[in-house]
This record gives sequence, structure tokens and C-alpha cells, in this order.
Amino acid sequence: MKIGITYRLFLAILAAAGMAVISLVLIMQWNLSRGFLRFINSVEKTGVARLSTKLEDSYGKELNWDFLLRDPALWRRMIMASLPEEGHPPPEGLPDGPPPEHAEGDKVQPPKLYPPPMALHFDQRVFLLDAKRNVLIGHTAIPADSDATPLRYKGHIVGYLGLLPSTRISDAHQQRFMKEQKLAFALVAGVIVLLAAGLSLLMARRLLQPLRQLADATHRLAAGEFSARVQIASNDELGQLSADFNALALTLENNEQARRQWVADISHELRTPLAILRGEIEALQDGVRLPTPDSIHSLHNETLRLGRLVDDLYQLSMSDVGALTYRKKELDLAVLTAEAMEAYLTEFTTKEIELTSDLTAPGIAGIFGDAERLHQLVDNLLDNALKYTDAGGILRVSMQCRDNKVILDFQDSAPAVPEPEIEKLFERLYRVESSRNRAMGGAGLGLAICRNIVHAHDGSIVAQQSPLGGLWIRIELPRTGSSI
Repeated sequence: MKIGITYRLFLAILAAAGMAVISLVLIMQWNLSRGFLRFINSVEKTGVARLSTKLEDSYGKELNWDFLLRDPALWRRMIMASLPEEGHPPPEGLPDGPPPEHAEGDKVQPPKLYPPPMALHFDQRVFLLDAKRNVLIGHTAIPADSDATPLRYKGHIVGYLGLLPSTRISDAHQQRFMKEQKLAFALVAGVIVLLAAGLSLLMARRLLQPLRQLADATHRLAAGEFSARVQIASNDELGQLSADFNALALTLENNEQARRQWVADISHELRTPLAILRGEIEALQDGVRLPTPDSIHSLHNETLRLGRLVDDLYQLSMSDVGALTYRKKELDLAVLTAEAMEAYLTEFTTKEIELTSDLTAPGIAGIFGDAERLHQLVDNLLDNALKYTDAGGILRVSMQCRDNKVILDFQDSAPAVPEPEIEKLFERLYRVESSRNRAMGGAGLGLAICRNIVHAHDGSIVAQQSPLGGLWIRIELPRTGSSI
């Protein structure tokens, strides 16, 4: 039978509480027994002190101990008179009262009532030794190191009085008292265990409630419900786990939305050139248009555009999975940028866009990278500026080296990109509708590919408003630190 974690935790807490209570009860019972014996022995020592005083007075009258040996009943009466507590009358066969000298006036005091347990056992453990520590009175063997009180007469030791300590509780009254105490301890232990069981079950359920919520939310998340969230009810480890789960669910939800948007955007981008091709081909088939060089050229342009889109998608997907090959070597980024700008000079002149550059001297901007991919990076940025900069504008390309980095800036003139849209420029298939259109622009993949190329070279790329009124793209790449 499989036991759930709730009951396992409950049993663990209950077992710990039960062991603690049992240990406590056993220690208390042991300490009670020892303490009760110490109490009995301390009470009996007061009786020894009284008896020693009586013996010293009696020795002063007789000057020897023979009076006790001749009259054993006197010894027992003196012991009974020395008992510190009153209680039941002495046992049968013993004198039932103190000597007559205890009478006051014409009225005799009633006999003292002594507790039978002490009367029965006290006299058996009291012993009397002479001055040479020879046993005069004693019912049991007396150890040599037994503690004894010296009895003195005129400053001289005339004997010793001792009491063997009680080592066990043998009296019925005392045993009944101890039994009642142990029963009370057992009752208290049972109540504590029951309370611990209730509290541990409540605690186990309360501790596992967040885990149940997490398990339920995990099942919903695995089933595709990415909006699943759990409530954070504490700041402990479970609360942190709940917060991490919510963050994971949010990431998965955003990724799912991005995937759906990605599929929708790709479908849209592919549908447009395919629809144009289909329309023109059907027009040729129906005879609406004649197969003239212009119509063939239009079909060819749409085919090229579709091919570029598919090629960009392929390169971007390969870059995402890390499958693009990079053949890195030491090269001069300034020379590479100048070569790329020279190839675009005619197109910028045709569109009446001024292309200026401020590059570092050859051999200064040395980096370790792939020449083909970096050439593609610069080409994409130049092509982007060429398509989206108004005629009569300007594109300024500058480069500087500082802090072991090569910084490459592309700043163009109007139109500008709205500030809220700048952070989205590097997203796939994203376009700023006010400045881009499908007739003159691409599919919105160029900057996404640029970002992947820069990251593959351990660099960074950011976009911001340009002082010239357009867009400012800044690229930072690590510098090799040596001349080429």
C-alpha cells in the first residue's frame, strides 16, 4: 500500500513527538524515584538526630550502654519516640506511648501516632556502635564505611549512631504513592501524544497544501494550460518555489504566444508573394496579360523576393540552433566595413542619400571573427538604411576603439522610429508600419539575423534615436588587442 507524503510527514512528526514525550516521562519517573528516596532519607536523618540526643542523655545517667542491651524494648521505644512524623499507632506488640515523664500536670498527653512504614523499617536500619566502632545494636551487616554520628559525653566519643540509607521503596503506602505518580505521568504523556498527533496532522496538511497546488498547476501546465498560476502564501522555500513556478509558466506562455505569432507571421509573409505569383500566372493563363518581358520580369522579382525570405528564415533558424558555421580568424573590422560601404556607394548615390564614414586607421580595429558573417552584418545594416531612409537624407558610419572594444555606429536621418518601437526592432518579422512596407522592405528578419551574428562574436547590438533624426544602431565587439 502506497502511503502519501501527507501521512508520511504526519507519522514522522508524531514519531518525533512521541519519542520526546516517552523520554521525558522516563526521565521524570527516574528522577521522582531518586528524589523520593532522598526525601525519605533526609526525613529519617532528623530522627537520627533526635535519637542521638536521647542516647547521649541516657549514657550520662548510666555511663555505659548496658542498659540498652538488657532492655531491647527500651531501644525500640526510643527509636519510635524519635520518628519525625505522626501517623498510625505503633505496630502490635510494641509499647503504644512515650515514657510517663512526658505527662504535663495531672493530664497525660495522648500517645504519639507514628507511621507504620517508618516504624517497621527505620528500626531495622538504625545501628549503634561503641567507641571502638564495635556493633552493639544492629539487625543487618553494617559496611565499614557507613556514615555514623559520634555520641559524646563530656567531650569524649562514647559511641556512634548510624542509619543505613534506604535503597528501594518497599512500603505499600510509598509504592501506592509512586504508582499514582507514574499513572499521572502516563496520563499526561497520553494527552500530549494525542495533542501532538492532532497538531502534526494539521501541520502536515498545511505544509503540503502549497505542494498540492503546485502539483495541480503542473498537471495543467503539462496539459497546455499556460495560464496556470499558484498563489504565493509565504516567503519561505515553498514560496520561492511557487514564485519560480509562476515565472516558468509565464515564460512558457510567452514562448507559446511567440510561436503562434511566428507561425502566423511566416504564413503571412509567404502568402503575399505567393498570392502575387498566383494572380499574375492566372492572368497569363486567362489571357488577361500577355507574356511580355515586363510580366516575366515581375514574376522573376516575386520569385527572388520569395527566395530571399526563405533564405533569411533558414539562416535565422540555423543561427538559433547554433548550426551556422563560423570560421573565425583575426581581421580588421575597419577594412571590412570600408569594403562593404564601397559596394553600396552607387545605390546610395542613386537614391540621393549621402554616405559618410569615419573609420579608424587600418590595423587598429582588430577583432577575432568570421569575415563572411561580419560582412553579412554590415550589408544588412547598410541595406536597411538604404531602404528606410528618405531620399536626400544621410547615413553616417563611424568607428572607435576604447576599453578593448571596437564600437561601430550606423546613424541615419528621417524617418525616425518611435521610442516604444525601438526595443522591438530585433524581433523576428517585426516592422514599423510608418516606415516599412513589403513593396520596398524585407520580411523584418535582417536585424534579428544581425543580433544573432553579433552575439555569436560575444558582442552587443542596441538601437536608439539618432541625432540625425532617424535610427542609431551601435555594435560593440571585443578587440583582440593586437595589430593586424
